[in-house]
Amino acid sequence: MERKQDFLRLVVDKGTPAFGIKGVYLITDQGDHLVERVLCALSGRISVVQYRNKKKDDPDRLTHGMEIKELCARAKIPFIVNDDPKLALALDADGLHLGQDDIDPAEARRLIGPRKIIGVSTHNLAEALHAENAGADYIGLGAMYPSTSKEIQHLAGIASLAEVRAAIRIPIIAIGGINRDNAAPLIDSGADAVAVIAAVLGNREPGLAAAELSLLFNRKAEFPRGKVLTIAGSDSGGGAGIQGDLKTITLLGSYGASAITVLTAQNTRGVSDIHAPPPSFVGEQLDAILSDIPIDVVKTGMLYSPEITALVADKLLEFNRKIVVVDPVMTAKGGTSLLASDALIVLKERLIPLSYLLTPNIPEAEKLTGLVIVDEEGMQEAARVLCSMGARNVLIKGGHLPEGVAVDMLFDGKGFTRFAAPRILTKTSHGTGCTLAAAIATFLAQGEPLPKAVARAKDYVTLAIKLAQPMGKGRGPVNHYLAARDLKNR
Repeated sequence: MERKQDFLRLVVDKGTPAFGIKGVYLITDQGDHLVERVLCALSGRISVVQYRNKKKDDPDRLTHGMEIKELCARAKIPFIVNDDPKLALALDADGLHLGQDDIDPAEARRLIGPRKIIGVSTHNLAEALHAENAGADYIGLGAMYPSTSKEIQHLAGIASLAEVRAAIRIPIIAIGGINRDNAAPLIDSGADAVAVIAAVLGNREPGLAAAELSLLFNRKAEFPRGKVLTIAGSDSGGGAGIQGDLKTITLLGSYGASAITVLTAQNTRGVSDIHAPPPSFVGEQLDAILSDIPIDVVKTGMLYSPEITALVADKLLEFNRKIVVVDPVMTAKGGTSLLASDALIVLKERLIPLSYLLTPNIPEAEKLTGLVIVDEEGMQEAARVLCSMGARNVLIKGGHLPEGVAVDMLFDGKGFTRFAAPRILTKTSHGTGCTLAAAIATFLAQGEPLPKAVARAKDYVTLAIKLAQPMGKGRGPVNHYLAARDLKNR
């Protein structure tokens, strides 16, 4: 009982701004295995759950509500009931969400209690002002986009959101047709939260879908914006590996943490020696970071041995890391092998199924799939195979093809997005693969949806190659600093 009271003070204390109404606001559907799907979604940082079940003859209505309420209590987030004061009372919910045709907020508060949260669905500025004046703690505003969950009669749109944001002080939840790829403009226009149903609960991995959406709210954070962990080898020459990753992460405006898998003695002419610490020490680094620093995105690079590769996979699972960018580093620019043959098997079986994004170049994609890739059609075939191996998204980098345009191909399991840039003929290209993956991880951590993160990272690497300055006697590094400066000024 004492634990519940502490929880209620944390969530609904009127001295706390916004009453916890922010981030990803999950509205339940009435599909099968609801409680299990909500539990999975909560692992991706859901901020509020609204229980929506209008079937009053549903024998499981109260049972499911109690189970979801307990999940919310354990997650320390508000549990809101949709439209039904009697159900809210029966469940002792943290709040009640009302439609325009329901009772007014003052009456709702009288019925369910003075310390409960009251939300109201609105469609325009007049309704939003009325709800605020009537004592609502937050409003839902929509619909923002056409929705599959209900027939849309009022399409408010982004312009209406900005107008309402300028006029009211209470939190705004954007509602209607929202998903990973269209939520960012709503957050930029002032939404404190985005309401989702199918975009999360209709996804085969609700936790991952929720994690994608929750990351978008980092776009409102101060710099350094977002936290990225790179797990990779040390490049003593400074162009790639941990050094190249941390330069990229920092110069692009995020916080970088690192776990070093191996040490290399290398310069622009190649790798002369490799020293791997005990895998247990790699594990100690990961434990230290992930138990303390709230990492948003993990990026992996050179893993070298099967033991280190397996340990990294174990730690990603242990710490429930969902947004993982896997760069399957296999060979140095000079030809030195950076991944043992038996480690390749572990990479395929253990790490690829944990990857949010896999970023192989063409030789790496060929080794992973056994295919021969000579054109864009071959890139697409390889991407499909890699998705079937467990990668959620695959970016095949086409720099090894001979065409005059460097094309990268992103596959999300359903369709392809093509990213093209003029090919730059140069010897100063060391670190391009590490830099691209680190840049994608950084932009994801900063709140860009995946396609936008890839596009911005592609622009960054293209600039880094173009602006590279000769250094050393071999293949010089790309120019991380000038690329970040020029990208910022665009």
